[in-house]
Amino acid sequence: MIRSVFLFAVLLSLPWLVGGGGFVQSLAAEETGQTDAARQAGFEKELLPAFRLNCVKCHGGSEEVMGDVNLAKLVDQQSLASNPELIQRLIRVIDLGEMPPEDEGEIPEQIRNRMVRELRQQLELAVAQHASVELAEIRRMNRFQYNNAVKDLFQLQSIVFTLPERMMREHKKYFNPASGKMPDDIQVGSRPLGKSQMIEKRLAGVAAFPQDLRAEHGFDNRGDQLSLSPLLMNSFLQLSQSIIGSPDFKPPNVGIWREFFAAPDSDASIPDELRHRLRPFLTRAFRRPVSDKSLNRYVDYATRQINNGITFTEAMKQVSGAVIASPRFLYLYSTSSQAEVSVSGSEVSGVDRVAPADRSKDLDLASRLSFFLWGSIPDRELIDLAEAGQLRQPEVLQAQFQRMMSDRKLKRFCDSFPSQWLQLERIISSVPNREKFPDFYMSKYRHSMHMMLEPLLLFEAVLIENLPLTQLIDSDFTYRSPLLRNAYGFSGSGGKGGGVTVLNFTRQEVADRREGGVITSPATMTMTSGPERTKPITRGAWVSTVIFNLPPEPPPADVPLLEEKASAEESDLTLRERLAIHRERADCAGCHEKIDPLGFALENYDPIGKWRDRYDNGREIDVSGQLFRRHEFSDIVGFKDAILAEKDRFVRGFAGHLLSFALARELGPQDQSDLDRIAAATIADDYRIQTLVREVVFSKPFLGGVVLSQQHLTTSP
Repeated sequence: MIRSVFLFAVLLSLPWLVGGGGFVQSLAAEETGQTDAARQAGFEKELLPAFRLNCVKCHGGSEEVMGDVNLAKLVDQQSLASNPELIQRLIRVIDLGEMPPEDEGEIPEQIRNRMVRELRQQLELAVAQHASVELAEIRRMNRFQYNNAVKDLFQLQSIVFTLPERMMREHKKYFNPASGKMPDDIQVGSRPLGKSQMIEKRLAGVAAFPQDLRAEHGFDNRGDQLSLSPLLMNSFLQLSQSIIGSPDFKPPNVGIWREFFAAPDSDASIPDELRHRLRPFLTRAFRRPVSDKSLNRYVDYATRQINNGITFTEAMKQVSGAVIASPRFLYLYSTSSQAEVSVSGSEVSGVDRVAPADRSKDLDLASRLSFFLWGSIPDRELIDLAEAGQLRQPEVLQAQFQRMMSDRKLKRFCDSFPSQWLQLERIISSVPNREKFPDFYMSKYRHSMHMMLEPLLLFEAVLIENLPLTQLIDSDFTYRSPLLRNAYGFSGSGGKGGGVTVLNFTRQEVADRREGGVITSPATMTMTSGPERTKPITRGAWVSTVIFNLPPEPPPADVPLLEEKASAEESDLTLRERLAIHRERADCAGCHEKIDPLGFALENYDPIGKWRDRYDNGREIDVSGQLFRRHEFSDIVGFKDAILAEKDRFVRGFAGHLLSFALARELGPQDQSDLDRIAAATIADDYRIQTLVREVVFSKPFLGGVVLSQQHLTTSP
């Protein structure tokens, strides 16, 4: 009986699933105001001569074309404009000084700057002419979002199921973004590594579905990663039944019990009561006003169940269980071309109407905003504003942004984005050699349970206090436990604190610039090392990917790994010398020239993040190098200074990570000009993080076709 209603709910949604619309929405390209002649003139004056002088020798001037990039074929502007991906790639390698190769000589700075400027203009023209703005129009909720959405829909006083991917457990509700200040003393726990931190108030008898994997160089909310197989669909059916059947699904734990599940007065009209209760419930669950046709399906089913002898409460539980198993609930989708509407409290006969496109886009924006900042369905206020067409007003959108940033539900953003951005899940599997690093272990526990929390607390403080993003690179404060202070010789008072359950962290100043920021944190240093030694290439790739959003190409499959322990012949060599021997292949040199200096800059930190001046064989550590072939450094402070000299590039890279997370898709050439605008607005406001988050919300890709009355508005949060 119960199972039939779930199948009924799924079947109700099939017409929507296979109905009109594709997975990519095309938006009309903006007029550029440039003539074809002007575009061609820019190509011929700035780009063509520079390509022929500096690039064609290797890229088209002979039978062997390096990197499969043949610039000799670019004979006019149109041949360049037809390949936005190539333009984006050219901008990157020329702007970063990666091309020409070092042994071929550099392009003079003035010419390079003109080339980059012209290529950016050509990219914007090419995107306007050929590309469409892509939306992740339909994707399944991941299990983090599902947990939050069910909790919010029923106003549960507990979580649905424990999620180890929420790496940091909050104790004593320290997180209060409305205050604008993080407390100095905080109690937290490590869910995946701590003791008893997975034991928390949740619905008994409810088991989570498998964890969704994070996309390579991306996040676990990516639409192209979140499939729904028949097996997983069946899991959702069973999960929804276990939720409403849980012994904890009772009035004290369900906030909407009285208004939704409790039986009405004996003289009430059951169909009217069902309609009155189900309309707002379905609207909240499906994130848009429900049509009377769909509403009546649920009302008719519940009425039949009650007429067959099932109690009102049980019938409502069956219907609500069907709702949270419905694809309309499970999927985040855009209905700009085909949407349900109804006038609240009125009857709409016949088939579902098609909603006005602007109202549908406003509702899509409300969902996108809520899942971005709260990891869940929008609340009633957001839906009402979207339905009324008011969310597209800049001052209203700004007010909603500020309201959501001040809400405690912002903790969900902090539970999802920063740990994935920093790739902190890698520390869970980091197991240094116990014999070589015995102090890293506390019986069966590891110091990493404390390490992993430091960068997360730093991120939360930067976000809540609206500090400059540069604090993530070279912070003048941090949060540490007594264990971290004692084990790593950090400044600050020691004290007891080798706990494995609730961990005490205290805010403290960072006086030594070798400390501070996410790059040199013990967590980062440990998770980018092996059991025996550091891994400079892994560390360099992490810096390139996380800090600058420039992930390197994967190595060739036939390249052998460097042994953890040095052979007898290599025992007197430094790690830099050993790696030089193992990467002499020509097809490896290009990437290693870029990422190796970033990794060797961190060699003073051993495999568990402790400072050292020499290797075990007594050889002095050489960390000198260049960043982007422009900024020389000889120590870690100089390396941080080099990164800060490129802080605008860091801000743009971070903006790319955040925009990708917000849109739940990979970014492409069509997003580059918007990234430039987001970064520019952030830089103009002293690099403040909330400005960047706000500019993501006000960006054209995030608005998804919603045209604001004053789109140029760039007021700081």
